[in-house]
Order: sequence, then structure tokens, then C-alpha cells
Amino acid sequence: MRTSSAFRAPPTARMRLTVLLIALILLTPLISHFALSAPAGPIITYNNTENVTPAPAASITTAGGSFTTLVLNATTQTPRWKAYVGNVTGRFTLQNAANYTLYDWGTAYVGGEVYSSRNGSVDWPTIGCVQNSSIVSEQNALNFSASAVDSINRTFNRTVHRGFWVGTTRIANSTCRAIATYLNSTNQSVSENAKFQEVLLQDGGSSLIYSALIDQDTAGFSNQPFDFQMIVPEDEYSTMPHTYYFWVELS
Repeated sequence: MRTSSAFRAPPTARMRLTVLLIALILLTPLISHFALSAPAGPIITYNNTENVTPAPAASITTAGGSFTTLVLNATTQTPRWKAYVGNVTGRFTLQNAANYTLYDWGTAYVGGEVYSSRNGSVDWPTIGCVQNSSIVSEQNALNFSASAVDSINRTFNRTVHRGFWVGTTRIANSTCRAIATYLNSTNQSVSENAKFQEVLLQDGGSSLIYSALIDQDTAGFSNQPFDFQMIVPEDEYSTMPHTYYFWVELS
């Protein structure tokens, strides 16, 4: 038996209902997964790791019975830090939970941040400025001496940086410990406008996150163009180097 037309929605209303249901299906993953508004793991397509070669021995010849006063100037590569520099490519996209793309905004300009941590499961919703107690814990874990000139505490000893977003959390300018790495082997003046800033954060579980703010195609430490420069600490006494995990957030 046919259903009376009095109980059927007009075609226009049915169409609107169908469109609404499709929109809700597509948007549900965006609403239910906070991770889509948090930093995401990148694909590393190039890796070139190098180490400095120590300078050869210096020599001096003096006569027997002489007394020589020397002034020696030496440069020693620290075993307690390692560096990551490079470039970032990416795109803005709208995807569902299965990574199917509904729309893609290709972008030539890259801004945002590169994040690195020894913890591969950062709790991004609880992100904030690093606390002193977490620095102490990390130094102990990596066998750092708190009094060493290159300790984490004495390296990140300023709070001058520009503001930025981590997911839905705003990191206000000059509120966290931060440094600015070198340009053309030269120290930068302390400023919120400095290039290649690195800001020290932590999540609610006290995991330290090193955050390099992206400055696209900027002449960096070697006067070559980079998008980011970052230093992270290492245990000089460990027989195996620590793994660091990376995330990128484009803006």
C-alpha cells in the first residue's frame, strides 16, 4: 500500500536532511578527535648527520732549562647537546579519521612550530611552560650537573620569545624559558623578534618538549637557508643515544 503524501517530507526538505546528515558524518571525527587540532608527526625524508673533527695537536719547541708561560685557547664539542636543523614542507587539509581528504589547501608559505621530546606520547591538551622541577628531573635523568655551564637550566635561562599556539593552547609571548640559536655563527640580541627561537615546554606528565619556531627560508647558523634550528640535550655517559620524537604544527 502506498504511503499517503501527507506523511512524506517535501523533496527539498529531504534533500536538506540528507545534506545535514552527510555534514554531521564528516564533521564527527573532527569533533571527537582533539588530535586533529594538535601537532602531528611528520615524515622525515632527509637525514644527514655529521660530527666535528677535532683540531690536530699543537706543538712548541723550547730549550732545556727554559720556563714557558702559555695561553691556550681550545674549542671542545659538547657531548651533552645535539642539534637538528632543516626545512619544513606541508599542506593544510581537511580529512576524516581514515585520512581521506575532502579538501586540500596547498601552501607555499610555511609557518608554525617543530616540536621534539624524548616522550613519544605527549599529552598536548595539558601543554604549558616548563616548570623548574621538571628541568631538575630531566637533568637528573640525563646525568647533567646543575652547575655546568651547559646544563638545561643555564642554557634556557631567559624568558624572551614571541607568542604562538600549540593546538588550542596559547603560549603568550615571553612567558616560558627560551633561547634564540645563532645566525652566521653569531649570537643574536635578546628580542621577541629574534629568528630561530626555541621555547621549552612541558605537558601535564612533566615531559619536556623543545619547540622550535619556524622562520621559513631564513639564513641560519651557517648562513644557509633553513626553516628551523633546534638543540636538545643528551646523556654523555649513555652507551646508546636517546631517541627524540618529532611533531610539526603548521600555521
